[in-house]
Amino acid sequence: MKRPVFQSWLPPRPRAAHKNDFGHVLVIGGSRGLMGAPRLAAAGALRAGAGLATMAVPDSLEVVAAVGGPWEAMTLPLPDRRGALTPRAAEPARAFLRRRRATSVVLGPGLSMAPSAARFVEKFLAVVDVPVVLDADGLNAVAAGAWPARRPPLVLTPHAGEMARLLGVTTAVVEKDRRGAARAAARRFGAVVVLKGWGTVVTDGKVDFVAGVGNPGLATGGTGDVLAGVIGALIGQARGPAPAETLRRAAVLGVWLHGRAGDRAARARGEISLVAGDVVDALPAAFADAGFRR
Repeated sequence: MKRPVFQSWLPPRPRAAHKNDFGHVLVIGGSRGLMGAPRLAAAGALRAGAGLATMAVPDSLEVVAAVGGPWEAMTLPLPDRRGALTPRAAEPARAFLRRRRATSVVLGPGLSMAPSAARFVEKFLAVVDVPVVLDADGLNAVAAGAWPARRPPLVLTPHAGEMARLLGVTTAVVEKDRRGAARAAARRFGAVVVLKGWGTVVTDGKVDFVAGVGNPGLATGGTGDVLAGVIGALIGQARGPAPAETLRRAAVLGVWLHGRAGDRAARARGEISLVAGDVVDALPAAFADAGFRR
């Protein structure tokens, strides 16, 4: 895909714009020992142009998110038990979405595999209307059976192991036919699927995009959280002829920008020393490489 195409997917920013014009990403996640994940997702969302980002985290751990940053992100404490969200968190999260007019949700970074968190995912997906980027432990929760009959527009961002759990197959089966696995998941779940790994595949079950960017340095903790945040931000900014195409474009552009930022970070830091925060820092240059100069 030629880079000039990307430029038509994000409208120019008017000079009289304000922060609400560029989307509000609600990142839901975090648990005891895993509070870096929602912070990285929020940082990715903000660097990818979101006007606002809020981290919805366990009440008992809110101070970790508030003190640790990113400073530009807000926090929302949600009911928890022993540092993991509970089903009681679904209603206040839904109410926040409506009250603050959030445009997308990133659900899963650092959520944990606690049974209460899995029940929260099931309950929340049944009541939310805005697009959801389902990542990490959010994917593990639904793979274990937490798929509600009613669900919002979805972007799924599994790595090969998570994809195997979603489809009920082995990781080897997924890796043998990555495009086929991604298409199968897209059709089964009615979602845009981002199958991460070397040659990340983005598909809606009909049209595939295979990334030609990225490097082994991205195989480090937190880079997937950054990608989820980037896609969440682009959902609130991208324009397509239909809502489903908007999701696909946000996913494709997000994957390209994330991979390009990873390549720039690797040139500056080396693949061995690259960490997720380096990808966040390289996103502005990746946008410039894609032709977004303003």
